[in-house]
Amino acid sequence: MDVRVRGDLSEVFDVQHFRENSETAVAILHKHLSDQSIRGLELVDPAVLTRAARALMTDESERIADFDEGRLAGILELYVRTGIAVHSPGSMGRQFSGVVPLGGVVDFVSSVVNQPSAFYEAGQLPNVAERIMAEELNRFIGWAPGSFDMVTTSGGSLANLTALLAARNRAFPDFWEQGGPGATAAGRPAVAVGEDVHYSVARAAGVLGIGEAQLVRLPLDRERRICPRRAERALAEAEERGLRVFCVVASAGSTPVGAFDPLDELADLAHRRGAWLHVDGAHGASLLVSDRLRPKLRGIEKADSLTWDAHKMMFVPAPCTLLFYRDRAHGAAAFRQHASYVFDEEPDPYTALDSGDRTLECTKRPMIMALWVLWSLYGRALFARKIERLCRTTALAHRILLEQPDFEVLHRPEANILCFRHHPAGPAGRAPADPREVHRLQVAIRDRIKHEGTFFLSKVDIDGVAALRMVLMNHQTTSEHVRLLLQAIRRAAQDVQADPGGPR
Repeated sequence: MDVRVRGDLSEVFDVQHFRENSETAVAILHKHLSDQSIRGLELVDPAVLTRAARALMTDESERIADFDEGRLAGILELYVRTGIAVHSPGSMGRQFSGVVPLGGVVDFVSSVVNQPSAFYEAGQLPNVAERIMAEELNRFIGWAPGSFDMVTTSGGSLANLTALLAARNRAFPDFWEQGGPGATAAGRPAVAVGEDVHYSVARAAGVLGIGEAQLVRLPLDRERRICPRRAERALAEAEERGLRVFCVVASAGSTPVGAFDPLDELADLAHRRGAWLHVDGAHGASLLVSDRLRPKLRGIEKADSLTWDAHKMMFVPAPCTLLFYRDRAHGAAAFRQHASYVFDEEPDPYTALDSGDRTLECTKRPMIMALWVLWSLYGRALFARKIERLCRTTALAHRILLEQPDFEVLHRPEANILCFRHHPAGPAGRAPADPREVHRLQVAIRDRIKHEGTFFLSKVDIDGVAALRMVLMNHQTTSEHVRLLLQAIRRAAQDVQADPGGPR
């Protein structure tokens, strides 16, 4: 074990020490990325992991501890080993992306130089890069150059909250200063959402003081997309109940099944009723960069705002969310505050790039840098080809499942999310027929698969009954991996039936 004395602050900040630490980390990550075995999630008992973590902590409390390279390596190895193996073809459970490795390098540089990017003076290149990427990506959205706005936020939930805040302030200009109105002449403030809307939108309604009771649920069609015809009736009924729907939220790649709502029709419907259309494209907006897949977002140019998570299908480190506004004035109206210690009284060419007045975050990471560097070096094709490959593999998985008599496919995948159920008895006598038993079986299968550690699957309730959910985020996942997963599911079901009270 390499033990060196580090007696003061100068030693802790020593650049040679930094180089050695970095080499230790790179060696561990190189080994991690080189492992292409099929791995899922290695769940460790929290008490066991806590003991392991504490064992790696120094006991020294009175002075700066002697540096221990072995201790550092142990910490980093434990960190890497206990996370989801997002780079493994067996990881099919969630929208967590294995990053393009160079993106991680750029994020490492961002961490060391530590340039908060909410203000130009603190992070000059990140603010310029943010403006450049807004212009690059708007080529696929289609808004008039110079008329729109984009700001980065730490995650899609925060972007959805901010967009709803801007929509609320447009509809109720006095809300920010005077507080939430009750029943106004136009009705109580309300937001209309699809049944499969992400939970962050309902959470935003509570945070903004609108209340979940004022969420108008719009019916879905058979493909779990908002049905415009039935939505129009639901909006009319909401108005009769004294609600003023000031924002309609559509999904471009819903979290449960990856459905794309009909944006073109919903934009027309929302605008006829004087409402704002916000598109939660956290997952699916990235399809815009593909010529082949872009039509799934037809009508996006009519939206008033768009949430786009680059850390999902653009494969950069999280978080990196882009919040777009069709009208740049609306972004500026989301927050209405003055603070002399950050906001300059006289705008100039430098402060014009500040985003601190348009986001909840005063200090935020320069999250755009990884995306901009990859785009600068590789161009659009890197992202388009990987996304297209994931969608092709998911379509192939759909065809494979349709051929299996003991599996029920619940929808045709629109992107890279596919939901299905396993019925061991097959179609002749699908047992257990009781929906509660079907639900329990799918959950038990998912738990067995997760604890086995070879594959990682998620689950989602569809029409109140659990389903297994496959999310393909790794371009190295093939049809053979899908077939191996189905075999693992069958074995898990047999184990559950043989030992219903077994480990979960």
